Amino acid sequence: MSVDTAAIETVNQDFYTAIEAGDLDRMTEIWAEDTAEERVTCVHPGWTLLAGRSEVLRSWALIMANTTYIQFVLTDVNTTVLGDVAVLTCVENILTAGEEGEASFAAGKVVASNVYVRTPQGWRLWMHHGSPVLQGDEDEEEDGELER
Repeated sequence: MSVDTAAIETVNQDFYTAIEAGDLDRMTEIWAEDTAEERVTCVHPGWTLLAGRSEVLRSWALIMANTTYIQFVLTDVNTTVLGDVAVLTCVENILTAGEEGEASFAAGKVVASNVYVRTPQGWRLWMHHGSPVLQGDEDEEEDGELER
């Protein structure tokens, strides 16, 4: 593993740890600054595109304020470094407090793409895009349809 890959995977883990801990200060450190030409972007599962650092950080503040418990187990992590840009893809296996509160839990899966840029402060998150993976009875129905 290259030094860059290790650094990117460390900051990526810090990103998910910040979400789990509801640590908006750490989340703020992880995201890159907007430039004169371009703005950071984020797509949460089921949301529209958010553009601009302040809008993205506001969304994380809202998510953190309304999440009593969340845990991420990342699988299928793949990191590609292209000069000063890196793309990390992974599967977020998520456990959250269910609708009944602390006594129940809900699980889900999201495929995520995280784009990092090299800055004087180190690797910073430029774009996060999460897409939910649909699971359940629909998967079984699709399998049955393929056999027909």
